[in-house]
Amino acid sequence: MGKFWNCCLKNRALKRSPRSQGSRDNMETPSTSNANNNSKSELNLNEKLKDSISIPATNIIHNHDFSGGLHLWHPNCCNAFVVSSESGYPEGLSTKLSGSFAVVTNRKESWQGLEQDITSRVSAGSNYIVCAWVGISGAVEGVANVLATLKLENQDSSVSYLFIGRTSASTERWEKVEGTFCLSTMPQRVTFYLEGPSSGIDLLIRSVQVSCPSSNECESQSTGSLSDGDENIIQNPTFDDGLNNWSGRGCKIVVGDSMADGKVLPMSGKYFASTADRTQNWNGIQQEITGRVQRKLAYEVVATVRILGNNITSANVRATLWVQAANLPEQYIGIGSVQATDKDWVQLQGKFLLNGIPSRIIIFLEGPPPGTDILLNNLIVKHAAKAPPASPPVIENAAFGVNIIVNSNLSDSSNGWFPLGNCTLSVGNGSPHILPPMARDSLGAHEPLSGRYILVTNRTQTWMGPAQMITDNLKLYLTYQVSAWVRIRSGVTKPQNVNVALGVDSQWVNGGQVEIGDDKWHEIGGSFRIEKQPAKVMVYVQGPDAGVDLMVAGLQIFPVDRHMRFKRLQTLTDKIRKRDITLKFIASESSSLGGAFVKIRQTQNSFPIGSCMERSNIENEDFVDFFSKNFNWAVFGNELKWYWTEAQRGNLNYKDADDMLNFCTSRNIQLRGHCIFWEVEDAVQSWIRSLSKDDMMSAVQNRLTSLLNRYKGKFKHYDVNNEMLHGSFFQDHLGKDIRANMFKIANQLDPSATLFVNDYHIEDGCDTRSSPEKYIQHILDLQEQGAPVGGIGLQGHIENPIGPIVCSALDKLGILGLPIWFTEVDISSDNEYVRADDLEVMLREAFAHPAVEGVMFWGFWELFMSRNNAHLVNAEGDVNEAGKRYLALKKEWLTRAHGHVNEQGEFEFRGFHGSYEVELVSVCRKKLAFKTFEVDQGLDPVVVSVNL
Repeated sequence: MGKFWNCCLKNRALKRSPRSQGSRDNMETPSTSNANNNSKSELNLNEKLKDSISIPATNIIHNHDFSGGLHLWHPNCCNAFVVSSESGYPEGLSTKLSGSFAVVTNRKESWQGLEQDITSRVSAGSNYIVCAWVGISGAVEGVANVLATLKLENQDSSVSYLFIGRTSASTERWEKVEGTFCLSTMPQRVTFYLEGPSSGIDLLIRSVQVSCPSSNECESQSTGSLSDGDENIIQNPTFDDGLNNWSGRGCKIVVGDSMADGKVLPMSGKYFASTADRTQNWNGIQQEITGRVQRKLAYEVVATVRILGNNITSANVRATLWVQAANLPEQYIGIGSVQATDKDWVQLQGKFLLNGIPSRIIIFLEGPPPGTDILLNNLIVKHAAKAPPASPPVIENAAFGVNIIVNSNLSDSSNGWFPLGNCTLSVGNGSPHILPPMARDSLGAHEPLSGRYILVTNRTQTWMGPAQMITDNLKLYLTYQVSAWVRIRSGVTKPQNVNVALGVDSQWVNGGQVEIGDDKWHEIGGSFRIEKQPAKVMVYVQGPDAGVDLMVAGLQIFPVDRHMRFKRLQTLTDKIRKRDITLKFIASESSSLGGAFVKIRQTQNSFPIGSCMERSNIENEDFVDFFSKNFNWAVFGNELKWYWTEAQRGNLNYKDADDMLNFCTSRNIQLRGHCIFWEVEDAVQSWIRSLSKDDMMSAVQNRLTSLLNRYKGKFKHYDVNNEMLHGSFFQDHLGKDIRANMFKIANQLDPSATLFVNDYHIEDGCDTRSSPEKYIQHILDLQEQGAPVGGIGLQGHIENPIGPIVCSALDKLGILGLPIWFTEVDISSDNEYVRADDLEVMLREAFAHPAVEGVMFWGFWELFMSRNNAHLVNAEGDVNEAGKRYLALKKEWLTRAHGHVNEQGEFEFRGFHGSYEVELVSVCRKKLAFKTFEVDQGLDPVVVSVNL
């Protein structure tokens, strides 16, 4: 065992005096010192302060150096006085500090200190820099924390506290408290004060500066020190200073140079920290980083970790932020995770960004089961470097439409194929001669198939089937379509899953799936793309139970030129999203319109395109600006879900949803309600899972009544019971009728809302549980039970979309006559240009299909999406290539027209549905008319009258 220092920390809430009671439930001061080594030299710092504390004219603190005694300063439930070398120092002042300074004494609580009202000297939106020189006196060993804090008294009489900065003060030298603050809104009263040392310790204050430089200076000082990406904001990151700045989160922590009889050594440096006595998953190692993180900046996190515990060799370790902001509930932000082991150190990596202005921030490691210790060798948190400019992938000789499968038509018997496993391959006759429909849509005119098929017998495992190596035939970043006819032998008693799979090195890639319950030929279709060079790639067909014979015919894998389809989609779009419009200008008899010029500009397309958002997003002005300009619908990511609004039984929380609703309605943004219930058990709160049947039924009724009555008429849509094809929690516990009853009751409570089903993998061919056919049957079953299903939700979490596959699903679902919405679109690719192509495929297919009535993104801003590499806007606000493609499509779908009025006083054009402005100008450039008008959805021509 190496050297270890024990640290068991108990967080102490800072109490307030009766006159200043406020909400500060979680603002604790760790008992470890926050070591500040700015002044380690033996120089006479009192002399050096003469130059370093000169105060510029912008200082908003009055009587900053106490030259006027305590004028405008007030002790907070304690006593204070000013001393100087001229007046002499009182007996008992145990300090080596000199000069003129204030002494705050008779302190009974750590929050007691010296304060000054600065309300009239600060404004919302400005950045302020704080610098105070402080010391301590009294019976203290070593150092004590001194904090700079703002007390914010709001219009509604509530009180909150904003942490600014902290230092470790001593009796030996003056130490500097530094920090910045910016108020998002202006409270009724703002008080600055210094506090922190334990009771009985005197607080000494030499001078205080709070200044607001010019806007340029503010920007450089608030971000410049971090923008180079070199500065780690974690203090004592490698534990060279023991446990200074670190604390245990609900457990003990120790630091040393080895563990487990020398078997565990640091990966780098001399020391590492370890937890001890963990009893909860959230117990771990933490550091407060308040005042060291700037809002709207992206930070990258790298931690070197491992675990150590009895009988646990592998566990997930997570890095998390705990954030407290004024007037908002505490927030936990996941940064990243890694599967750690007890054998080696591994790196945990992640990123985060704060939208609002936090009052406190703590970063901590958590995750393994109780009893398993987390070991931390080092932690780095620094401003994330901007990614280099993206480049489109270079693809030579793409050979679009060319099948890469060898001997696909089996003209050379089964050469090129081999059995995966000890099954048997043979060739038979009698399969279809035509291409499967989805392949035909992509390939167009094509020679007939041979009618031969591979018969697979003697299958003893589900994964056995025909296989072929295709490594040398693949090209990176091309999107490949998969197509085949498949069939199983008759006599099978239950449906069988058939899957075209790819083994890409050690990874399984899904090339398409279909469920077969008869002995007919079925189309199987899918897609894939490989973005990193593999060592080997094998394609194989698998899936049916052992003993079930499998037949495969006409397997095609070919790269798709997705842009070739766009021209056809543009023609379809013109037919269903535009109308012929006639502007009829009505003038007085004496007026002449001869030669008048018409200028038409569409200001908004009425086709709904929206996005998911989180409560914290509306604190970020850049997010708000992009959202308001580019989306006309919104959906809340979590804030309306039952596990959010009633995490604990009976404790309802609608504040976040209310705030977001007010944000959207003030900007005329329409809303989808997601979701009333979620049928997947993992998304159901533990308190609900523990209820009896009667109590659960009552809870479901209360949920419907509470939500639908509160927001009646506010949400245009509701996803009633999310993902019923992938979960059955409520049906299993409350019976089959519960699903239809949820729809019926929701409709009774809010008849104005359209009620949707909502599920995933409907449109991509890769999940047999949620094929279009199964979704159709699911909807019909609900309708037969009287459920007022009003819309079909396709989530759109898709990989490598191919138009004909997506369109095929839409065509099948369209027969129900219900509006279809893509409700949660996100598309992931490391390459922004490939991501842009994928997004364009989805948007063009949706916009060109008559059954689709809206598209919702499941987020668009980096670090605020459920999938990595799916964002349109980078974390700090730069629009990437995928975002630029989206904006280009939005521009394409706005109509511009101009020309001259004809002899009948009319002007004709064809335009998209939506809002327009028209301006009429005479030959001599005199404005004759300006009018706004709407073109509603429809196919018939429309006439708009314009009075002059």
